[in-house]
Amino acid sequence: MLKSQSHIVAPISNELRTKAENTVTELRSRSKADKEAIEQLYNLIVELTENGLDFFFLEPLRRLRAGSMMMGMAKVGISSMLKGSKMVVHKVLKKLDDESLVSILDFIEEIIHEPESA
Repeated sequence: MLKSQSHIVAPISNELRTKAENTVTELRSRSKADKEAIEQLYNLIVELTENGLDFFFLEPLRRLRAGSMMMGMAKVGISSMLKGSKMVVHKVLKKLDDESLVSILDFIEEIIHEPESA
């Protein structure tokens, strides 16, 4: 679905891509929104969010060679955004049922892609 729309892209490491794919595969095979699955999903979402925040907010500053004060202020702001995001994600995932778990796994599969060949 996303490929048929205009979209923005944030690169992730091969390690994070593999972790996301393995987590989705494992949770899909278990197909239970139990406490362990919720914790694994939470950790993955937080890691993907941290990666995206770094890329969209800090990478432009790095490319502009922003000073340490500007980078520090940006990192404080991002830290606050991440803290708020973690609270929301945690509250939402606590109420996760098996059907909703599948929907989130589908979404993660939809946004994770291998690099295109050169």
